Amino acid sequence: MIATSPSHAESSVASHDILREVFGYDRFRGPQEAIVEHVIAGGDALVLMPTGGGKSLCYQIPAIARQRMGHGITIVISPLIALMHDQVGALHEAGVSAAFLNSTLSGEEASAVEKRLLRGDITLLYAAPERVTTPRFLAQLDSLYERGHLSLFAIDEAHCVSQWGHDFRPEYRALTVLHERFASVPRMALTATADALTREDILERLQLQDARAFVSSFDRPNIRYTIVEKKDATQQLLRFISREHLGDAGIVYCQSRKRVEEIAQTLCDEGIDALPYHAGLDAKVRQANQDRFLRAEGIVMVATIAFGMGIDKPHERFVAHLDMPKNIEGYYQETGRAGRDGEPANAWMSYGLQDVVNQRRMIDESPAGEEFKQGLRGKLDALLGLAEATDCRRVRLLHYFGEASGACGNCDNCLNPPAVWDGTDAARKLLSTIYRVQQQSGISFGAGHIMDILRGKSTEKVAQHGHEALSTFGIGTDLSEVQLRGVLRQLIAIGAVEVDAQAFNTLQLTDLSRAVLKGEVPVQLRESVSTPGGKVKRTTTAKGASKVPASLDAAAHDRFAALKAWRGEVAREHNLPAYVIFHDATLAAIAERAPQSLDDLQGISGIGAKKLEAYGEEVLRVVSLSVAPV
Repeated sequence: MIATSPSHAESSVASHDILREVFGYDRFRGPQEAIVEHVIAGGDALVLMPTGGGKSLCYQIPAIARQRMGHGITIVISPLIALMHDQVGALHEAGVSAAFLNSTLSGEEASAVEKRLLRGDITLLYAAPERVTTPRFLAQLDSLYERGHLSLFAIDEAHCVSQWGHDFRPEYRALTVLHERFASVPRMALTATADALTREDILERLQLQDARAFVSSFDRPNIRYTIVEKKDATQQLLRFISREHLGDAGIVYCQSRKRVEEIAQTLCDEGIDALPYHAGLDAKVRQANQDRFLRAEGIVMVATIAFGMGIDKPHERFVAHLDMPKNIEGYYQETGRAGRDGEPANAWMSYGLQDVVNQRRMIDESPAGEEFKQGLRGKLDALLGLAEATDCRRVRLLHYFGEASGACGNCDNCLNPPAVWDGTDAARKLLSTIYRVQQQSGISFGAGHIMDILRGKSTEKVAQHGHEALSTFGIGTDLSEVQLRGVLRQLIAIGAVEVDAQAFNTLQLTDLSRAVLKGEVPVQLRESVSTPGGKVKRTTTAKGASKVPASLDAAAHDRFAALKAWRGEVAREHNLPAYVIFHDATLAAIAERAPQSLDDLQGISGIGAKKLEAYGEEVLRVVSLSVAPV
């Protein structure tokens, strides 16, 4: 049975004390306090909170509080070795007893952790789902449970349990054993993204139907969303980075391993410090690149989606997609890795017709059942709708997650409203051509050939099939290929045209085609404004240049720079990312205050009791040395 729950007042006081003493923060953000108090009291919870919203505190504070109340150890289930390492390191820095069990430990090291676990010497233990469900580990949990020393299960990245989630991992399904075997131990599932379909799947698969759901706003107002039509994607990317983010840390996502390698090399050739990351790289190289990205400043990681989940680097200033993701959840999760510190950040994406065709083909060729494929197509269509939108991107994005909002004033469409043209007539001409070609030849053709007919181009293929005799031949001479590709993307997005991957990506009409042909469904399109341009001219910026908060005066700038340099040294000594020692915002607050004593450091956000004790004197020394002589 669950031990007697504390009163609201007791849990409230305890949670605030822990927040201040251990983590150095004066107040909770958003729904954190309600979540923390509910879990401290022994309740089950489903927590949906955007990346950078402070999910970790939602289980770390209950873990500390419940151990102090005599309930024992919290098990954190995470699929990510890098996250385990960094979170355990951050907890140690805050004075919390934590450990992890994963494949990076030797047999001797793992055995030592297990002994500490069974003794109850650990507050939080991080482990992968496949380890948690082994007979050996379950037997250890049985021992803790029988003694009343098993406090809480926190299941991070909970969308991995759902087939609808963008990072489905079958091993998460086995976590139902936790409810079946340890029924009285509270459980919480946490994720940064889940649409209604994925949310229902999480609750069912983890048997959390009675859990209280805490759904935060999905809005990340500091992120600027920009989506451009793909022309010369490499040059477009180079212009974006060189004009807006030279010297910044960021991630560039590509669809293929080959493309990752090419883009990483191109960025390096342009003087941008870039590293590749994909599943085909040697594990040691992959780990080394990830570590360098986390620990150094100004690194651009070029990666497949194999990189990123659980990466907790707060100072990434941009995320770029060179190819369109599979769905909005993936796009949202990946773009959410930018600006986790709350400072302005950019989410940039280029996409084109080939992206649409490729994603459709991958769905059609997958071995999944038709119902599942239909769900995937619906998710892709939602992303296409976002890409083709002429209104506020943020409104579209939040609407997908069931959240209403007004125009943000900070996305590309809000800042530079696109010129729109009525593509209804062009759409009808295109659909008519597809219909007449099929009618005459008895087979279907791809986009290029259909557009050639429509624009009256006398190609060898047109002559071979006698398609110059069609009534639609040449009726679209007033339309450019760019315009027609935009029309076709929109028709695919609304489901009025399908691409048949089984038949060489040929175009097929659908039930909705008839409504467009009759003029019942208008097709509004954005004018094409993206041009490839010439070679990018780089502006000279110091590599990895320190971004200093604008609010600091000249003297505070110097203190901030000195503090960052000191933090970098400490981080290297501890083999931890710099932000684990202190966030930039904490360093900026120190630089602005120019403390002269330990008392002056008290109350600065991000400085808890343990960090004050460990680093207070050193911080004062650095501040004093950076003060210019009078």
